[in-house]
Amino acid sequence: MKLISWNVNGLRACLKKGFLDFFNDADADFFCVQETKLQEDQVELDLKGYYQYFNYAVKKGYSGTAVFTKKKPLSVQYGMGKEEYDQEGRIITLEYETFFMVTVYTPNAQRELARLDYRMEWDDRFRKHIKKLDEIKPVIICGDMNVAHKEIDLKNPKSNHDHAGFTDQERGKMTELLNEGFTDTYRFLYPDKENAYTWWSYMFKAREKNVGWRIDYFLVSERLAPSIFKADIYDKILGSDHCPVGLLLDMD
Repeated sequence: MKLISWNVNGLRACLKKGFLDFFNDADADFFCVQETKLQEDQVELDLKGYYQYFNYAVKKGYSGTAVFTKKKPLSVQYGMGKEEYDQEGRIITLEYETFFMVTVYTPNAQRELARLDYRMEWDDRFRKHIKKLDEIKPVIICGDMNVAHKEIDLKNPKSNHDHAGFTDQERGKMTELLNEGFTDTYRFLYPDKENAYTWWSYMFKAREKNVGWRIDYFLVSERLAPSIFKADIYDKILGSDHCPVGLLLDMD
């Protein structure tokens, strides 16, 4: 089973920068998108063979997620069932016979950590949501989780300590989630691989110099870890300040 996740930083803009070329070449069973930045009826995609699910933010041009899948789900849930956390279109949960598929765009703590408290509450709520699903059947989680978990996951950890995405609090919440019984698929296969990033600032030629952060993930329930066959970072694919990430699971 092939899965792709990509924060496109605006789907309409990314469509003009080669999105469909990569989508068609990838031929994934699941193609998950974050930061769609659109409302219903603002884009029409002809993706033959795929079911399409969108979660839109109430605020126009903000946040938003989507899943394109070849496999029709048993059920679809948008958000976590809590209004204050569900107005920004951040989560889609698809249920299948043997697993749940969740795509997520985690809130950014923002400059001067203006939204860190909200982020901490959101992380706790999300962890409970995922844990509840995992008690029923295994879970596959993907998306922009807006945190570099370890120092190896960004180029300049010392100068970025206590900046949004690399605070002790955010990193601690990721640790808590993993400790609930989840595996970071990329680090499962490549525990010591350096300079593997998924996001780069548009400033200072950061991408050209590979001064980046790994903040886009595939996590799976620990009992799915033996099924992890391959994890990819498609860092040559342009069209966004993030690149796509991929996962191959040896399961039906």
